[in-house]
Amino acid sequence: MALSRNSAGILCLVAGIAVFSVQDLILKWLSGSYPLHQAMVLRSLTAIPFMLGLVWWFDGSLRSLVTRGWLAMFLRGLLNFTAYTAYYLALAALPMATTVALYFTAPLIITVLSVAMLGEKVSLPRWVAVLLGFAGVVVMVQPGSDLFDWAALLPIFCGFAYALSMILARTMGRRDSAAAMAFWGNLAFLGCAAVLSAYYGSGAHVGESHPSLAFLTRGWVMPTRFDLFLMCACGGIAAVGLTLLTQAYRIGQSSVVAPFEFSFAFWGLLWGWLVWGDLPNGWGWFGIALIIAAGIYVLRGTEPEPAS
Repeated sequence: MALSRNSAGILCLVAGIAVFSVQDLILKWLSGSYPLHQAMVLRSLTAIPFMLGLVWWFDGSLRSLVTRGWLAMFLRGLLNFTAYTAYYLALAALPMATTVALYFTAPLIITVLSVAMLGEKVSLPRWVAVLLGFAGVVVMVQPGSDLFDWAALLPIFCGFAYALSMILARTMGRRDSAAAMAFWGNLAFLGCAAVLSAYYGSGAHVGESHPSLAFLTRGWVMPTRFDLFLMCACGGIAAVGLTLLTQAYRIGQSSVVAPFEFSFAFWGLLWGWLVWGDLPNGWGWFGIALIIAAGIYVLRGTEPEPAS
């Protein structure tokens, strides 16, 4: 029996998130020995041919790369670079499950920004869900306690920057394709990573003891063949994951598909437990549950889109 478009979209999304989780695993694994900018330069260079192939596949030609919106797409890529740099730096210091859960503030922030920037209407129950979600953040971050680590603020900042990026994508998407936005975003990643490498690559600024700062300021290191393979593999992983996620939202209704973004939490818990033996404590589980439940309610509370 053939799958419905929404069911196929959900399968693509879940598969894409599973693929992307491997990139997080790789970068956390490498964070103790290599700088983030080195991994991002190699990842972005490797991704270019894959991204060009995606543009050709989805747009039918490469002409969509030279539209009037290329500069806006590049600037949005800079915003995404800021978001994911914060996320990857958090991975170096925090358990994967904690980082992923705090990142899931993005749907809550999108709701707030959609009111402030797009004038959208939000019902009272959804506002309550947003407040509960941010209460979950406070439970997990525990500001003022001995357990507080400032790195916990990084995935929240990532969620804010990502939410702003998604708000911009709502307007840009009327003119530019997802594949073209991904290509220019990848070039922004490459350019910014190259700038960081030029500044930190010599190792003159190394010496930071905090894992997140060390991941940022460490100089370039000659990688082993296996580690070089892992860094370059991130380019292919990003391309495959993007293909699946793009296909998911192309064939399925976003209001139906989007809540399955939270399957990312499963992979964060699984990889953290299998590789590092990390599991949240009781308060951590409670905070994760609040954030995910609130995010799912907010996403499911959107108006369903008409079937295409």
